Amino acid sequence: MILAHDLGTTGDKASLHTDDGHLVAAVTVGYPTRYAPGGVVEQDPEDWWRACCEATRRLLAETGTAPDQVAVVGLSGQMMGAVLLDRAHRPVRPALIWADHRSSAQADRIARSVPVEDTYAITGHRLNPTYSLTKVAWVRDSEPEAFARTTAVCQAKDHVVARLTGELVTDPSDASSTNAFDQRTGTWSGRLLAAADLDPALMPRVVPSATVVGGVRAAVAEEVGLLAGTPVVLGGGDGPMAAVGAGVVTPEDGAYLYLGSSSWVSFAATAPLHDPGMRTMTFNHVVPGLFVPTATMVAGAGSLQWVGEVLEPGTDGTRISALLAEAAGATALDDHLHFLPHLLGERSPHWEPDARGAFLGLTRAHGRGHLVRAVLEGVVLNLLTCVQAFRDCGADVGQVTAIGGGARSDLWLQLFADAFGTPVVRRDVVDEANSLGAAVVAGVGAGLLDDVTAARGLARETARFEPSLDRTEAFAAALPRWSALYRALEPTFPRGDG
Repeated sequence: MILAHDLGTTGDKASLHTDDGHLVAAVTVGYPTRYAPGGVVEQDPEDWWRACCEATRRLLAETGTAPDQVAVVGLSGQMMGAVLLDRAHRPVRPALIWADHRSSAQADRIARSVPVEDTYAITGHRLNPTYSLTKVAWVRDSEPEAFARTTAVCQAKDHVVARLTGELVTDPSDASSTNAFDQRTGTWSGRLLAAADLDPALMPRVVPSATVVGGVRAAVAEEVGLLAGTPVVLGGGDGPMAAVGAGVVTPEDGAYLYLGSSSWVSFAATAPLHDPGMRTMTFNHVVPGLFVPTATMVAGAGSLQWVGEVLEPGTDGTRISALLAEAAGATALDDHLHFLPHLLGERSPHWEPDARGAFLGLTRAHGRGHLVRAVLEGVVLNLLTCVQAFRDCGADVGQVTAIGGGARSDLWLQLFADAFGTPVVRRDVVDEANSLGAAVVAGVGAGLLDDVTAARGLARETARFEPSLDRTEAFAAALPRWSALYRALEPTFPRGDG
């Protein structure tokens, strides 16, 4: 059996798979996030570890799986964070996760040495405070005592792998999410680290995603519920892992849409895609030699979660379904009611950490269903600008596979199909796509699977949403108006106060 963990924003999704990768069962153990003024978004790495241990034990117990039946463990994890570790690989402070954007001053300082265009050419990404590089520099500048104890910096899944095996390494996909990795050479960028005044020795060794890092240490085996010596495969960042879970492992496999707390559109390519407007970014794939051009917004399904919590405090899945039903019978786009989904600042396409969300066009006639509909369409319009950025660069965004919790909504997927003007399909693995990717890479690393193309046969299509030409035209007509609202409000965004 293959055991996979996906360390997401809201919790650890653990899944159990047969040796050929088919999903057997999955459980999720949540953990808290601290949000505070000034762009602070933190998590305690100890919570990740506790969630991994609890999820493993629950999953094995619920499926009647003995620890000696687990052949290999694989990891996927949230990207673009900063976990600062001491010599014993213990965190010196809470992790600054991807949504933390308090390091704007550090980004500005680095940009004076390395122009943003050069950073984009080196890393495939804009220089931005949502990335690891500036987060580490912020800790150095703001918390010198914590930084003085720091000997290494890594991502979420790297920390858990180190806790399991005692070995600290990272892979190209997560390295490419730091703003410090040179995609042209496959090594850490001395130029960017020097501009940030950070020692390259802080950065872990980069090894292939399918590397067996080591075995589960005897010291933690009982705690995590596995046998000592069970092989652990490093895995990769959640974006490229989601690509594997969606079956997007070659350029011919089309694009995929991830609707989680953050949301993105992505596809596989043989080279980084460099958009002249720098609206998009490119990660390294977990497949050696491939890349993952991506356009990521910060609050995708997170916007739906937010409006649900506001309109129905204590919202659960049933209440969200009721709100979506109200939205299905309401209008927003056609009423010129719009939502800007920038609740945590924004990455693609604006790259503005101080961006704010807004409803515009409200009238007394609008109710809950209209508001939810506007939120859904606001996320769609934001990602439509991203798809257009890809198309402007010559990329063919054809059929799109939708994954993530938001992909359970028929209404939302139909809106995406209409806006993109392309079919959108849902498969029977939705919430578990990231952990499925981790399982496939783990299977490859352990020699149970030949290569990651095995992922294509591990999920079947369950629904297809075809675009309606008149609705595609309606979205195309609304996009300039929606974009103009952002530009009109941009000068009013408070700067640097979160």
